[in-house]
Amino acid sequence: MRRKFNDTGLCVAPRHYMVDTSAKIEQILELIEEGEYFTINRPRQFGKTTTLSLLAKQLNLRDDYVALNISFEDIDSDTYQHQELFIVTFLEMLGREFEFLGLPEPANFLAQQRDQIPNMPRLSYSITTLVRDLFAGKSLVLLIDEVDKSSNNQLFLDFLAMLRKKYLQRNEGKDHTFQSVILAGVHDVKTLKAKIRPDDEKKYNSPWNIAMDFEVDLSFAPDEIETMLQDYSRDKGIQPDIPGIAEKLHYYTSGYPYLVSKLCKFIDEKIVTCRDNKDWTLSDVEAAFKMIADPGYTTTLFDSLIKNLENNPELYTLVSQVAINGNIFTFNISNPLMNLGYMYGILSRPESGHCHIHNRIFEQRIYDYMMSKLPQTDFYHVNGFGEPEFYTNEGLDVKLILKRFQTFMKEHYSNKDEAFLEREGRLLFLSYLRPIINGRGFEFKEPNVADERRMDIVITYRNIRYVLELKIWRGDKYHREGLKQLSDYLDTYSLGQGYLLIYDFRKSKEYKQEEIVFEDKQIFAVWV
Repeated sequence: MRRKFNDTGLCVAPRHYMVDTSAKIEQILELIEEGEYFTINRPRQFGKTTTLSLLAKQLNLRDDYVALNISFEDIDSDTYQHQELFIVTFLEMLGREFEFLGLPEPANFLAQQRDQIPNMPRLSYSITTLVRDLFAGKSLVLLIDEVDKSSNNQLFLDFLAMLRKKYLQRNEGKDHTFQSVILAGVHDVKTLKAKIRPDDEKKYNSPWNIAMDFEVDLSFAPDEIETMLQDYSRDKGIQPDIPGIAEKLHYYTSGYPYLVSKLCKFIDEKIVTCRDNKDWTLSDVEAAFKMIADPGYTTTLFDSLIKNLENNPELYTLVSQVAINGNIFTFNISNPLMNLGYMYGILSRPESGHCHIHNRIFEQRIYDYMMSKLPQTDFYHVNGFGEPEFYTNEGLDVKLILKRFQTFMKEHYSNKDEAFLEREGRLLFLSYLRPIINGRGFEFKEPNVADERRMDIVITYRNIRYVLELKIWRGDKYHREGLKQLSDYLDTYSLGQGYLLIYDFRKSKEYKQEEIVFEDKQIFAVWV
């Protein structure tokens, strides 16, 4: 069977190219050995299911552990309305796991018990008997995936409360129960509790307050991505620049597991198949980024991203302020909006301590989505879009693009109020730019922490990069500081030419253009 990069469901080593996450698994095993109960809350398609599978396999290879890996995904709403039915379903899940592991005795015990357990106290006693009498000398571990499928259900919380009570009594030496219980899902149990009991007194009285904080980073670091590329390269007999490609994959994805695999899948199945030399290049990663960022392409992950923004107007506003306007907010997990954005994987909390969009692919998708909500203008027929004059033998004529945009803004938006332009000005330029480079090049945005709320746009065309800085005029002092920042940023790309698009909201402003020599850089600036 040909191995491939997986972008759907569980990753399995014999069938898929996988990152070596053994160091992460070892960290989690230490928590299990210490008898901890915890929840793995991560965004969609962040490797939770694969992590549980790897954990269970590792534990079941040992003589002193038995791991039961089940999922609540298939439990329907009717089951959650009847306690006896829920208990029977849960015990059947455990029984199937025992049968799969070749353990008929506990499977038969549960089969005999399941029709005789009408409530949670009786279920608790059956678990006690199972652990004490059938697994003496072994530790039983329970892993439950998709726990947030149980949201808005009191019966599930009663189930957690039962496990919590057993955990506390075990620590007092008064009960026998699971060595460790691991719950996996997007939402945390405290959030589920809040949905069911909104009153303040019970809102944070979670039945899972025994759970310790889970701090293992499930995202892929560049050196971890390298392990997957090394495996692939050995399999294919190629010798690409593995460290460089791993860094570039991380640059676009910030280690989001699904996005890493998806870019690799594009390169393997759509890009290198078209040529004789199968060695991957950095340009291949950029081409894969262009494919996944194309607004005409979507996945369930991107659908979920947009749905979460559409369903939460306040979160939409926060993300817009961060992504579009470059506003700086100190990340605080106690802030409900920031917590929600973090839980969905939209926001991250980097070392800077400020809110950032999690990765550049999400940034691009968010920009395109928010641009689509602007009043639509037929930019293809504005100011000669049908002409090839934006492209020359040397590359892309960015000066001409900025000049034409200045004319467009003067003719169409000179009477718009400042609030609208400050809020939507950047999106207007991106909307104007998109049809020019569509199908020929691609752009991505790079927010920078600065007083001028800078937003850099990097356009790639024919492997040439063009760096544009978008900023709001805040006076000469900040303008000079902005030139310095742009100059430093150009140095990172070894470029001597840069571009400035300045939004000036003063009533006395001029629609001017200026060639600026700053340090050793040539900077073309346009005011709108």
